[in-house]
Amino acid sequence: MRQYLSELVAGQPSMEVVGTAPNGEVALKKIPQVSPDLVVLDVEMPVMDGLQTLEHIRKTMPKLPVIMFSSVMVAGSPVTVEALTLGATDYVTKPSATDDRDQRGAELVDKIVAITGGAKAASKPENGVAAAVLPTRKEPVGKVDVIAIGASTGGPNAVAEVLKGLGGPLPVPIVIVQHMPASFTALFADRLSRESGIPVKEGIEGAELKPGTAWLAPGGYHMTLSRKLSTVRLHLNEDPPVHSCRPSVDVMFESMEVVYRQRVLAVVLTGMGEDGLTGATALSDAGASVVVQDEATSVVWGMAGAVAKAGVANKILPLSDVAREISRRAHYGR
Repeated sequence: MRQYLSELVAGQPSMEVVGTAPNGEVALKKIPQVSPDLVVLDVEMPVMDGLQTLEHIRKTMPKLPVIMFSSVMVAGSPVTVEALTLGATDYVTKPSATDDRDQRGAELVDKIVAITGGAKAASKPENGVAAAVLPTRKEPVGKVDVIAIGASTGGPNAVAEVLKGLGGPLPVPIVIVQHMPASFTALFADRLSRESGIPVKEGIEGAELKPGTAWLAPGGYHMTLSRKLSTVRLHLNEDPPVHSCRPSVDVMFESMEVVYRQRVLAVVLTGMGEDGLTGATALSDAGASVVVQDEATSVVWGMAGAVAKAGVANKILPLSDVAREISRRAHYGR
């Protein structure tokens, strides 16, 4: 498999394999020597397995992108949730004897291109300067009634960091769309709940939004909101994907513009593509607040970057400052 991956990567323009390793212990010794832009990591290895290796990488190289490539990395598996929570950037299921190797290989290459392209762009000083002078809109005044978070590639780790940074439940509800396949989101919600101290549940049709709780859109379903008098409820549907995504950040944001108008704080984190741009624009035009993660701390500055470049964000913040901003607006307003 290492030989296959080496040949696969070597056959791509502007890609080079700088090292391979038979186990995690060897990999950890080689990584500082070859300074890779990205690591492709199996889970089941002798001496030191992939999850142990990932933990060591994150302690010493927190921003080095890691794609898990293993037969046990499948949607909904506890190992997948564990890897993403430990800080894996993304994952691809390793081809088995019955799988289409070319399809899995193409999927891996696409993710390598997207992730390393974002990482290299973020490392350039001129891009940091460009991000600092992007136009932002004047920040609305007053507290908000709901927090809405959208994320994709690199999002599981980013969302977990934000929720943990809040220090506990807020006086307003939180709704989250993280691009994930079906069967995955329930496990991710449980993990977020345990680590953040905030009750996080997978979205349920008709559930009432209440302060102090958080709802995660289930994989395979769009999540929207509706209001009747003072009661706001969640709704799920299987309408066509938007931006090839279901759940879609845009779908959730656009429904919130109708229900909450200017009383929303929308947060767009790391992720590929432009999902969230249309909805964030609608919310901003209605007077709501929009905060995006900055380029330097994003795994891929696609979703957040699209909103920032469109000039509809009120603030562009490093990930470490996002929780503080959410807490401030939920408790005190501007």
